[in-house]
Formats: sequence, structure tokens, C-alpha cells
Amino acid sequence: MCARWIPLVIFMVVIACNSETRSKEGIEVATTKTYQELHRPQYHFTPDSGWMNDPNGLVYNDGVYHLFYQYYPHATVWGPMHWGHAVSTDMVRWEHKPIALFPDGKGLVFSGSAVVDKNNTSGFGMDGKVPLVAIFTYHNMQGEKSGGNTFQTQGIAYSLDNGDTWKKYDGNPVIGNTGIRDLRDPKVFWHKDSQSWIMVLVAGDFVKLYRSKNLKEWDNISDFGKNQGAKGGVWECPDLFKMKVEGSEEEKWVLIISIGNGAPNGGSGTQYFVGDFDGTTFTSKQMDYKWLDWGTDNYAGVTYNNTPNGERLFIGWMSNWQYALNTPATTWRSAMTLPRKLSLKKSNDAYVLYNYPLSSVDDLMATSKGETVSIPAGEAHETSNPLLGESNISFSVPAKDFKLTFSNLAGEKTVLILDSASSLLMLDRTSSGTRDFNYEFGNKLHYAALKEVSDNLGFSIYLDRSSIEVFVNGGQYAMTDQLFPSQPYTQLSIENLSSNDFQIRDLKINAMQSVWKSN
Repeated sequence: MCARWIPLVIFMVVIACNSETRSKEGIEVATTKTYQELHRPQYHFTPDSGWMNDPNGLVYNDGVYHLFYQYYPHATVWGPMHWGHAVSTDMVRWEHKPIALFPDGKGLVFSGSAVVDKNNTSGFGMDGKVPLVAIFTYHNMQGEKSGGNTFQTQGIAYSLDNGDTWKKYDGNPVIGNTGIRDLRDPKVFWHKDSQSWIMVLVAGDFVKLYRSKNLKEWDNISDFGKNQGAKGGVWECPDLFKMKVEGSEEEKWVLIISIGNGAPNGGSGTQYFVGDFDGTTFTSKQMDYKWLDWGTDNYAGVTYNNTPNGERLFIGWMSNWQYALNTPATTWRSAMTLPRKLSLKKSNDAYVLYNYPLSSVDDLMATSKGETVSIPAGEAHETSNPLLGESNISFSVPAKDFKLTFSNLAGEKTVLILDSASSLLMLDRTSSGTRDFNYEFGNKLHYAALKEVSDNLGFSIYLDRSSIEVFVNGGQYAMTDQLFPSQPYTQLSIENLSSNDFQIRDLKINAMQSVWKSN
């Protein structure tokens, strides 16, 4: 959970909800409310009201996907952190639940993870009930204000009713702090080979790995990243997991790390490493930077524990700390990315982590028939569609220069450009709509460096009321950006910038249904 840019005055709000008795109260939510604010996403998760950032505690249990998240219910700016809570059976349609974890005398409740303790290693299970155990960072504001470096520690809590209510462990914190200023965001998983729990914890700009047999007592077993990876900012929200390389029997370990500043297009971003883990040490020969998403608005994402078929399912926070506090909002602020499935592929001895929306997202599409469009050199294909603002646009195209423009009657536009000579895909939101809330938001083009692509490129683009997510070649490349047009985009232009005629194949514009229930 990133908080280092927030003025201290915000933190000094009196926390009137320290008591565990508040855990059943939460806030009043309205799942039947029509969410029709100007920029409210229609098929991305948002809080009913208040501020939201990092996804936390992603875990599947008893038919339910849990989404916990950093949450401040009393304003649309960052404040004393709680864990908000929502549940879903398909990761697309969500039900708001009462707040799961509240701040207490040990501190605010920062980011973390959750596990299903099937073997009751923690001893929290009772009467045959399997405990969910949440592992999170305590952030003590008084400790930070005093100028020390030991104000972040790790705590745990458990639930015996599949996440509806929680009790914090009386022995918290389970990991203290000996002087590391940024020691946070524990991701925990069960390591079958060593029959133990493994925790990955950020420590400034590297990670520390811990081992435990019972989730209560932890030993630091190794460190990683002191001399590897992008170092433009503090590392956050680590995630370590094993994946099979598609098309082979080879297995590798992947470490995801978010970085608060220094991503390729500025501000926050998510890098990853591919390597090996022997139960004690993670190692990677990788020296180049690898980015999960080239856009500016996919941050702090992690994957689900305990998925039904062992899939790696990912959700990120759709924002960037350069401007997260200032984006246009009414009663709520921030959304999550579409849920994505991760896959690992190998090409020319390089490992690439693909990410692509879950098939359940397709259930929201009102599918249309694809068409093939021939576009002469220097000309454009144009179409109008009133449903373009909440849609999926898919097509395949030769790897030649083209420009795709979404626009509205107000003259606002978002542009996607492929420059084949430089192998760059560029996204231009400099005229996309409201952008004067922050200089960094709309001052330059964003780019993705396309390496090892074929002669033909497949695109799938998801537009919602305040975002665009671009996926190339089934998730080989992704770009996620927020947009704030004053009215929906209704016009699409695809311009051939090359010197030869080419065809856009299987062009579809699929309207997306809203996931919010209406009165």
C-alpha cells in the first residue's frame, strides 16, 4: 500500500472505529442503486462510495471469489485505511459486503493477502470450520510522525464464516520491524514441497522472504532484488507463484513487483521477474526490465490464492500515484482493472508473462458479426456507434502503420498509433477529455515497445466510461489508461498510414452490458 506522498495531516483524523465490534457494521451499500455518475465504470469494479486503492486478500473459497481492497469510506481521498470487501462467483458481477478490517490501536490496515488454512496450521479453525486467514501490514501513524523507521509491522486476522466477519490475532504483530522504513504488503502462499507457508514482503526496493509452519511465527529465509530490477521508487505489492510454460512441461516461478515511480510511461507500474524458487531462495538471471502492462493505470495488482483449477487470476488498481488523488470523482474514486488470466510463454529463449481478460468478461458482450474492411493507403474507415463508449472492439491487422481514433461530438479523442518502423504502439490521451486536474495525466503519448511480434497483430480493446484497456496478441502486450471524456465516444476511425493498401479483418464492435443492478 503506497502512502508516502500523502500529507501527514490526512492521517491525523481521529479513528472512531477502533473497536472490533464495528466489523459487522460496515457501511450501508446499495447494490440496487443505478450507478450513472458521469465517469462511473459500467463493467469494472468500483466501491459503492468513498476512496479505494490496492486490491488485497484475493482468495477463492467455497465457490466465492473474494476481493478485499484498501478503502477509506468517509471521503473520496486517501484516509485511514480499512479493508473493503466484495464477493463474486465470476469476478465480473460483484456484491458489496460490509467492511472486513478496521484500523485499531496498532495502526491502519495496509495491503496484504489471504489464504485458506485447510490443514488448520494456525489453530484458528473450530468445530470443523476451515479458517480464512488475512495477513496485512499495520501502519502506525504516531510512529511515522515521530521520525522512526519501525512503524510498519505485519498482523493477521481470521474468519470462520467465509469472510463475513473477522477477528484479529491477539498476538499481533507476527512480524516486528527492526528499522526498515517500508516493510509491507505481505503475500503469503502454501509451498507444498516444504510443507510451509511462504511470505514475500517488500523492504524498500527489494523483497524479503519468510517461512512459517503456523502463520504466527515467521523466519526470514532470504532476500531478492537488491541488485536487480527497476529502482525508480519503493517496491510494493509483491506476488510469487509457479507457472507452467505453455506448450511444454517446463515450470518457472514468477515474481510480480509494483514500483511507485519509474514505470516506462511515468509514475506507477508493475514489473515482473521469471526465475526459480527452491523453497528458500528465489533467483532470476533476468537483467532486463519486464513490464506486465505498459499503460499508466495498472498498479498494485496481485493474483488469487486457491483458485479452482490453479489458474493465475489477476486484478490491478486502475490508477497511478501521480494523479490518483485528483481524478474527477463524485461519491467514489478509483476502479479495478478487468480480471485477467496470466499465462507464461517462451519465445527465442525469453519468457513473457501474458495477461488477458477472463472469459467471463465475454459474457457481458452483445456480440456482433465481424466484417473485413479494405483501407487504401492514406485513407480511413469511419463508423459511428452510440454504444462505443462501453464496448469491446476487436480486429486483426497487418503489422503496418495505422491510427485508430475514438472521438465524440465534443471533439475529444483517444488515439492508438502503430509505428512499425520503431516497433512502438502509442496511446495518445492528450485530448481525451478532462485532464486539467494534473499535468502528468495528459501531457504526453504513452508507448509500448513491441518486440518479437508477428506480421499480423490481433487487438482487443475494452472501453468503459473512464478507461481503455488494450490487449495485443492475446495479452502479449497490454496498455491500461484512464480517460475522462465529457460524453461517451461515439465515432471510430481507422486510418491506414502505410504506403500500401491493407485489410482490417474480423472487425467487431461489441456493446458491453452494465454489471450494476438498477432499480
